[in-house]
Amino acid sequence: MAKKGNRVQVILECTEHKESGVPGTSRYITTKNRKNTPDRIELKKYNPILKKYTLHKEIK
Repeated sequence: MAKKGNRVQVILECTEHKESGVPGTSRYITTKNRKNTPDRIELKKYNPILKKYTLHKEIK
């Protein structure tokens, strides 16, 4: 029998985009290891609508 994996897909959403009032959203899909990082992750990713690097937080 196969072991159940610890890696799960998570969605990262831009935090500055909501405050700017510009339509649309900046989201990225990535994976994380549930065992090593049980809490929500925050990464600096590129937002193509705002054209700069912003903080993206896990939303689901």
